[in-house]
Amino acid sequence: MAKRDTSYEIWMRAEGIPVVEGYGVTDVTELTLQPWQRTGGKGAFIDLKGMEGFTGMYVSEIPPGGALNAENHLYEELIYIIEGIGATELWSAGDEKRKMHFEWQQGSLFAIPLNTRHRMINGSKEPVFFLAVTSAPLMIDLLHNIPFVMGSDYKFADRFDGESNYFVPRNDRKELGGFINWETNFIADARGALVDPSEAKGFGVKITSFDMGGSTLVGHIAEWPVGRYHKAHFHQGGAILLILRSQGYTLMWPQEAGLRPYKNGNGDKVVRVDWREGSVFSPPSGWFHQHFNTGNVQARQLAFRYSGQSGKYLLGCWRAINKEGVRTTVREGGTLIDYEDEDPQLRIDFEAAIAKLGVPSAMPPFDYIDL
Repeated sequence: MAKRDTSYEIWMRAEGIPVVEGYGVTDVTELTLQPWQRTGGKGAFIDLKGMEGFTGMYVSEIPPGGALNAENHLYEELIYIIEGIGATELWSAGDEKRKMHFEWQQGSLFAIPLNTRHRMINGSKEPVFFLAVTSAPLMIDLLHNIPFVMGSDYKFADRFDGESNYFVPRNDRKELGGFINWETNFIADARGALVDPSEAKGFGVKITSFDMGGSTLVGHIAEWPVGRYHKAHFHQGGAILLILRSQGYTLMWPQEAGLRPYKNGNGDKVVRVDWREGSVFSPPSGWFHQHFNTGNVQARQLAFRYSGQSGKYLLGCWRAINKEGVRTTVREGGTLIDYEDEDPQLRIDFEAAIAKLGVPSAMPPFDYIDL
């Protein structure tokens, strides 16, 4: 049967810029960007297998001393600054007299409040590169009316009402769904932001979730030590992972390959994605995935996803597949493989990989359980 394009896919290709596909991209800064007439800059869409029509993603360049065209849209958007400095002008549609702006730098992360008019401005003589993650696939597929998605003047005052301190960094943190959740609309530098211990996900792992702009599109920052790796887990598709620091690899495999894919003779079903700073990848729905740090510095990852148990606003389709959550082991009804339950080949391969790079293993001993 021939593949049918969704409304989002039709729109994405009609924008006239490259569309990059696959399980991951090694370095988003090395993508070929083309002139993007609608925005006035350059760009490329990234449409990975694991995004599955839940999330959209693109990379954009703002020319030196230039600015992108103003726009507003009925989908949520999170923006991470890869390189450069500049500012964003922001105002409610039809209310340009109350225009405000805020400044950003490399490493800054912020949300564009729903349907607010905004313009990205380059404040230097060098190009600005940023990565944006959106809920555009969901909204465009549901409404399949681009002029309405891009041209509504409805003001979501509960999201943004011209507050002068809207993008002032806040440190409102509290436990929610087993994780520390950080409610803020602006993170000055996600590369150095404080992350909180989350040992349930692995030895020495730290994770802090964040909510921005009153959105259901949220995320988290994860960090783990040199010579260590995460526990494997699965969740709904649509999550996008951007590497901020170190190098390593991630293994992904479907549930039917089992908890121990190599021991079960299903090693051919395991997909490996090598990563470094600037890499992005997206695990498909229900696929186990496990992150291994082979670098000589702490690994840091920025994850974009929809809100489940750890978010302020729940999105039902994201919560549905997560069962008891990614912090609960599969033996207890969750989606996490504990170290004792994992495939022994994983640790053998990891320790061989870091030994070649002269990185010592820091994984504590544990005994495997007979499954």
